[in-house]
Amino acid sequence: MKWNASLYDQKHAFVTQYGEGVLELLNPQPGERILDVGCGTGHLTAQIAETSSQIVGMDSSAEMIEVASEAYPDLKFVVADAADFSLNSLGESAPFDAIFSNAALHWVTRMEEAVVCMSSVLRPGGRFVVEFGGKGNIELLSQAFEAAALEVGGVAVEHGRVYPSIAQYSVLLERHGLLVRRAELFDRPTKLEDGEEGLRQWLLQFNSAVLAQLPVERHEAVIIATQEKLRDILFTGGSWYADYRRLRIVAEKVA
Repeated sequence: MKWNASLYDQKHAFVTQYGEGVLELLNPQPGERILDVGCGTGHLTAQIAETSSQIVGMDSSAEMIEVASEAYPDLKFVVADAADFSLNSLGESAPFDAIFSNAALHWVTRMEEAVVCMSSVLRPGGRFVVEFGGKGNIELLSQAFEAAALEVGGVAVEHGRVYPSIAQYSVLLERHGLLVRRAELFDRPTKLEDGEEGLRQWLLQFNSAVLAQLPVERHEAVIIATQEKLRDILFTGGSWYADYRRLRIVAEKVA
């Protein structure tokens, strides 16, 4: 998936804003080495750096890393695949004290491989604090878009994301040395910016890879059809709301 980093910052600031709650759980301490997995444009990475100077932000999107590096030139950002990285590939020699990730891991379809990589770079006793889409996330939105794509675009599309349950993800973590201390799955209806244009902007940003499965000339019709299917459900008070459901996990690396 190619990311529009400018659109991400301009129209989807809620991603960073909600991530600040996860940051409180991380509670970074001075001198800690912390890895931000799926750092995007680096705003939360920079907030972590205010306390912990040894921070590395990684993301699979070169576009996101370019913007992050320009905004925060004193911080270290690396292009890396969350399902295929190591300390060596990050240019690091010592394990991290904590791993942080916000609104990113549902994009990593090789879920177990990502857990293996993250566990391998975390020191014993290190913290694992993440939040991402959980089971049932954007279910209404996805169903409407997939139905519109089939009816109007004539294509059965795949959304290309994973939304595990607490049980599914906890089993993976504990299989690879991460003891789950806290796990929550909760609904968080999220107001999209830009009023009437909010859902369109969301689809163009977060469903760009899915739209790419359709003929270009059908994109607009599919977006309009999706809006029509969801208007009575997710549009209220002049704004669109995405039916987000989040999985929040706090775990600890065991020896």
